[in-house]
Amino acid sequence: MSCLQTIQDYGLRSLGYGERLLPKSDFTLCEHFTLIGSGMIWNIYFGVMALATGFFLATALALGKASPSFWLRKPSEWFIFIFRGSPLFIQFFFAYFFFLSLKKSYPMFDSLTSAWIGALIVLFLNTAAYSAEIFFGALRSIPKGDTEAADAYGMSGWSRFRRIVWPTMLRLAWPAYTNEAIFLFHATTLVFFSAFPAWQQRGDALYYASYFADKTFNPFVAYPILAFYFILLTLVIVGGFGLVNKHLNRHLPAERKTKMRFRLNLAR
Repeated sequence: MSCLQTIQDYGLRSLGYGERLLPKSDFTLCEHFTLIGSGMIWNIYFGVMALATGFFLATALALGKASPSFWLRKPSEWFIFIFRGSPLFIQFFFAYFFFLSLKKSYPMFDSLTSAWIGALIVLFLNTAAYSAEIFFGALRSIPKGDTEAADAYGMSGWSRFRRIVWPTMLRLAWPAYTNEAIFLFHATTLVFFSAFPAWQQRGDALYYASYFADKTFNPFVAYPILAFYFILLTLVIVGGFGLVNKHLNRHLPAERKTKMRFRLNLAR
């Protein structure tokens, strides 16, 4: 079988298209790259959807935590504390069994026990909590002169938030938020270890890498290929978020622009 034929047969297998049965023997590098790359579609799906939805919840939580109102501040603080204080894997575990019990009582919630929605909800809540803490720190770091200037111009309420507070918060938080985005995409590999099942063997990249490692008894081919794909994905994230960071700082002189710095997350 040629490599082109392999790509046609397995390139979209993780979405349910192409060959249903996995190769059983005589594994080629093309099969490794194609199937693991096919699984990356799910990792990208989890990361993009969790970031896109979690961003708005994170903004609301940050504003709630900064609010003088007890009824807004305390729920936000406890939400952030619970999801930042517990391991992501444990969150997957408890969420799955909660959704499973919900499904038994209300069959309409059957889809929540599937990885494509159930695991996504966990990632969405987790990244929202971490991002909210980043945004909250940025809110507290907004220069007092910026808000005083807004007051001097007669801005208040929504206009003040939209034109001064929110853009400044994003500008200050963006480098740290970029690190959170990178970690989130890496954390999508935990879906494989969670209780959420891969339907009809349509798993993520780690699912296929583990399959090859188990069949060949050689993890030094499949896992480096998996790492290669995530390095490429990280470069794309750094490039895309870097362009946004440049746009957010476009009005500042060069010496005041917020620079992107990336630090290794040794613990979460």
